[in-house]
Amino acid sequence: MGLIEIASGKSVWRGMDYYESHKVISWNKSGDSAYEGVVSGSHGENYNVYVDKLHPKKSVCNCAFAAGRRVVCKHMIALYFTAEPEAAESFKRAVEEWELEEEKRIEQHYKDLRKYVNSLSKAELRERLYDALVELEERRNRYW
Repeated sequence: MGLIEIASGKSVWRGMDYYESHKVISWNKSGDSAYEGVVSGSHGENYNVYVDKLHPKKSVCNCAFAAGRRVVCKHMIALYFTAEPEAAESFKRAVEEWELEEEKRIEQHYKDLRKYVNSLSKAELRERLYDALVELEERRNRYW
């Protein structure tokens, strides 16, 4: 598993924001699969970051979120994307493809739903509508 797969979705997207906002102040390659650098934080502080692509859990950052923990933070993602911009582009393409596929899945779901509704008799349709309204009312009463 890589950095992106281990990081939370929030860390990845915030890291992408930091990458696109050029928050990485400096960086250099520090091994075959490692980078180290300084990343500017949201309140003007700078964080020392080390990223190891092959062993992502060895990556470190001195921010409050990652210090002393084996997690991938937004600063690590920003450094990784800065050092390897093709990884950022690949990530964006994968998200765009997933979103297009999701659109198609949703569209197909509604087509299938329409087909199902059209297949029902008037009596079956009334029964399903009644059941749906009762369920909706019960949910509303539970959460309000």
